[in-house]
Amino acid sequence: MIPNNITKDHIKRAISEVKTSEIPAARKEKHYQLMYEGSAFPPKFIISIANKYANGSELLSPEFNAVEAKSFLLKLGFEVTDKRLPGNESTQKFWIEKTLVNNRPSRIKGSRALGKALWSPQKDKRGADIYKNMREVNEGDIVLHLVDNFEFSGVSLVQNNATSANGLVGTEWEGPAYLIELKNYTELSPKINRNDLLNFKHKELLESIREKSEVFYNTNLDLRQGAYLTPCPVELLWLINKIYKEKSNENIPHIKSPTKLKEQKKDKGLFDKRSFENNLSNTGLVYSKRLTKSFVASLLTKPFVILTGLSGSGKTKLAQAFVQWICASENQYKIIPVGADWTNREPLLGYPNGLEDDKYVLPDSGALQLVMEASKPENSDNPYFMILDEMNLSHVEYYFADFLSIMESRDKIKLYSGNKRKYSVEEDLDQEIGWPENLFIIGTVNIDETTYMFSPKVLDRANVIEFRIEPSEMKGFLEKNNHLDMNELFIEGDKDNGGLGQHMAADFLRLANKQDVEQAADLEVLNSFFKELQDVGAEFGYRSAGEIRRLIHQLGILDNEMEDEDKVDIAIMQKLLPKLHGSRKKLVGPLETLAGLCLKKMTDADKEISAREAYRQYDESKNKNGDWEVIYPISFAKIKRMIKNAIDNGFTSYAEA
Repeated sequence: MIPNNITKDHIKRAISEVKTSEIPAARKEKHYQLMYEGSAFPPKFIISIANKYANGSELLSPEFNAVEAKSFLLKLGFEVTDKRLPGNESTQKFWIEKTLVNNRPSRIKGSRALGKALWSPQKDKRGADIYKNMREVNEGDIVLHLVDNFEFSGVSLVQNNATSANGLVGTEWEGPAYLIELKNYTELSPKINRNDLLNFKHKELLESIREKSEVFYNTNLDLRQGAYLTPCPVELLWLINKIYKEKSNENIPHIKSPTKLKEQKKDKGLFDKRSFENNLSNTGLVYSKRLTKSFVASLLTKPFVILTGLSGSGKTKLAQAFVQWICASENQYKIIPVGADWTNREPLLGYPNGLEDDKYVLPDSGALQLVMEASKPENSDNPYFMILDEMNLSHVEYYFADFLSIMESRDKIKLYSGNKRKYSVEEDLDQEIGWPENLFIIGTVNIDETTYMFSPKVLDRANVIEFRIEPSEMKGFLEKNNHLDMNELFIEGDKDNGGLGQHMAADFLRLANKQDVEQAADLEVLNSFFKELQDVGAEFGYRSAGEIRRLIHQLGILDNEMEDEDKVDIAIMQKLLPKLHGSRKKLVGPLETLAGLCLKKMTDADKEISAREAYRQYDESKNKNGDWEVIYPISFAKIKRMIKNAIDNGFTSYAEA
């Protein structure tokens, strides 16, 4: 893991040190390169040296990987390129020229006429290299002209790379200069101004652009001073083009196509859940960040997630929103309503035709077809999702047993035996099919008199996430006139372009398939939970223990500022409590003990008391004097509700209607 106290200055000092020495052959990078002042450096080696300045010793190479190094450097504002991308050096780049039209140097070629040329001194008055971006411009790049009171007024193509030019004697522009000739200047009509961007509905996207861009320095989109020519983030160009197209029904001139923007966004593929949260908020759907974080971390932990809770609380919509956001095509997911008459595997896996021994009947649900598509080698970098809506309308074990088995064993499902069968006129179907590593199952669950409970076999293999609506959330929803628009999850609002997060799909799969897990939190409390659950026959095994460690690890990857107690709280709620159900006599005592394990005594007196007594004291005092701290608030609140249900009704269960 890379220490968080390594700063941008430490990286620069490491670069200065490496510049004067030869890079060891073993430390040269095959995948990525850190670009700084026109030179390339191996990212991991630079971070290792930087740790010496931050913490006194070099960081060992096995302690972190190249992808983590790339992500760390990008967050510090450095440029990291992928050496594996074909034609990386010749990729078209986008630039913003920031200028006051009436303040352009009058005797330089292209003066007062936008789109003729870019011109700058080679150094500022102090001799600083602040115009270095001029050297990065290549023939064929696109320049957006941002003039006067923040107005994108036109666009040009770069005719040639920077050449040396003369400055203006006797002016502040005296001395050696750069000159870049432009061509094909096209005025934007209508122009795009500050209000167009600020009033647009992608405010979270603007915030992320501001954080990593040299263009703006605050959320009002005020321009940074002194930067005449700055790179234009592809997200900003996409946003400007989207606004321009809505106004004029045309794309900005010289942009090859929106598809090109989509392709370049794919090159920036580190998975970031904040992008999903930002895009999700634009749709009008309302979820807490804790819930979305738990959902994404659960998918990364195990490819089987169950969403349970109040009907109409948004379980199916969250699943639908995520898969549409991260998928490039509708072929990558299926939303399958489970029927009450599903008594065998045929609705998911189809069946061999009993009348024709060379034919196989595919299921109408499309489930088997989805598994087959995910299994193709050319699709290995794309995630596929099967959403089983109302999963417990039928006994899960009846129709899902084959999936439950191979999910763990990685064996194959036997579809048929005997002669080779076809599922179409020309296409053969293999007798067996395995579980693709890029396939994820999301089940939604409502609890009422028409549904069935899950068995321990099912619960052991899933992360169970409960959906509840807090009074403050309902109040906020009622006060707003929320308009649901799922098109906000797609590039240019069009399903055919795929989701806004599709460029992160490969890295999402990398995180999901990463097996090495560090011990990210103190898990001693889990042993206490194990002992108490064992008394009621609901203890967990090695599988659940391992998945708890993975879940805590993935939560830390998604949010490195998350406290250990919060991670353990989510793990208890999702992996340990779902198996609890039974009578008042059986469960009230153990539940009180589990509730006590969620508490911490804040005063010195009476520390040596049992967990059950701790809960009873807390419940009686209502914590008026602040004598207790609730360490695991989500789990504690759930256990309290289960205790109340047991006392009031004589029976309790994790599942609530």
